[in-house]
Amino acid sequence: MATSAATTFRWPRAQALVRGRAALWIPLGLGLLAAVSVLVRTIRFDAGLWVDEGLSFGIADRPLADIPSVMRQDGSPPLYYLLLHLWTRGLGVRSEVALHALSLIFAVLVIPIAWALVRALLGARAGWVAAVLLACNPFLTQYAQEARMYSLTVLLAVVSVTCFVGAFALERGRRWTVGFALAEALLLYTHNWGLFGGAGLAAAWAVLVVVAEGDRRRSLLREGLLAAAGIAVLFAPWLPTLAFQAAHTGAPWANPPGFTDLVGAPKKLLGTSPQYLLLLVTAVGLAPLVRGPVRRWRPEARAALALAVATVVTLSVPWLLSQAAPAWASRYLAVGLAPLVLLAAIGLSRAGRLGMGALVLVALVSIAYNGPKTKSNVRSVAEAITPSLAAGDVVISTQPEQAPVLHYYLHDVAGLRWASIIGPLTDLGVTDWRDGTERLEATSPRKDLAPVLDGVRPGQRVVLVSPEFGILARWEAPWSALVRSRSLAWEDAMRSDPRFRVISVEPPNPVSRPNEVRATIFAREPVG
Repeated sequence: MATSAATTFRWPRAQALVRGRAALWIPLGLGLLAAVSVLVRTIRFDAGLWVDEGLSFGIADRPLADIPSVMRQDGSPPLYYLLLHLWTRGLGVRSEVALHALSLIFAVLVIPIAWALVRALLGARAGWVAAVLLACNPFLTQYAQEARMYSLTVLLAVVSVTCFVGAFALERGRRWTVGFALAEALLLYTHNWGLFGGAGLAAAWAVLVVVAEGDRRRSLLREGLLAAAGIAVLFAPWLPTLAFQAAHTGAPWANPPGFTDLVGAPKKLLGTSPQYLLLLVTAVGLAPLVRGPVRRWRPEARAALALAVATVVTLSVPWLLSQAAPAWASRYLAVGLAPLVLLAAIGLSRAGRLGMGALVLVALVSIAYNGPKTKSNVRSVAEAITPSLAAGDVVISTQPEQAPVLHYYLHDVAGLRWASIIGPLTDLGVTDWRDGTERLEATSPRKDLAPVLDGVRPGQRVVLVSPEFGILARWEAPWSALVRSRSLAWEDAMRSDPRFRVISVEPPNPVSRPNEVRATIFAREPVG
């Protein structure tokens, strides 16, 4: 028996050893990238919430079944808020760390998912390049530490764009078409700019159809129509709400973006000092792929073409539309990160040592960024004024959208009454943006402030919380300009009212930073 065992023994072949080492190094490599991502993206994890994060918690804190309907007031799709509701209720906590943790999970998940999808389509080197870029990306680092939907947007966009490449540029089969339709529908349920991402991919599909011939063209047409039908069916239940939002909410706080905003979008997304070097080396790696007639390009070259078209259209269409109806914000660019990263993955992986050197340089520079130190001073202001408040006191937010985050930090003071410059507030979890500018224009201290003050008894206090207006350029949009003028009018009316006197201001020495507020505490004088 011993002789038989010895004679049948075979040393493992070299290929099997290589596969064994790969099976070990792959999880180690992905684990290292995930660990670096977590380390970098938790340094600012306990930063205080700002306006939008307060809205996230306020919406997610209501009953699950109520969330879709309340989005008619907010103007966003519901998926992120539904997930945040399940997350916070499951944990049973409401801390900043708990709120930020869900975004971090999405930012970490995108690393192995991108690696697996890109590797399956474009090879191991491209998969690792995509994983490294996403693990270190400063844009994603910032929003991995914010209780908003942008890291989820990046995750779904990566899946959507990669599956699109597999289905239409590389033509790998129906499963990629189905994956694209599912991911794109989920993206549309996460952020409205998913529509612009879809427009970019639709333009890329059209280009691929034009350059194809014969059976390939017919196949692309068939798969494209199938994907469009699937997305339409999945997203159809939300279309009535989207139509209502488009007619009544919008983004009245936004200004039309300038040309520098458009050309600077890649810098916002890549967020690194050598971003132009990254793009240049990407172009060097792509150059050998795009020689000769387009109809004869290799599948990898067609993928690069599709990604370039998708990137340009995804960023330029909202820029153009925002000239007439402003809805531009740098954080919304999250939907454009995926095609840019995948394009870089193809180019850098084809650029040899130059590509790997650029990747290492970008990674080293990127991990030095760990997010903003301060997003808002609402937490510190709330902590300073809490000891002076009691049941029956009134908190007036002259910037209505600040009310949810103020309520988050003043939640422990029971019995407070709340108002904004539009009037008394009963729902402190969401800002009602429906026809907001028109409603704000109709306000006045006599009509909206006086009834609130008349209900304050002697000895009770009123906290007037107003934004800091030191950076005037941030207060030029229709909504923002009205908030500024009404805030000044409300404060002037209160200071002129002989029934009230100022007892403190917090902070006493304000600074001009975005999202800063100032709380002025008034006391109602005793009668007589």
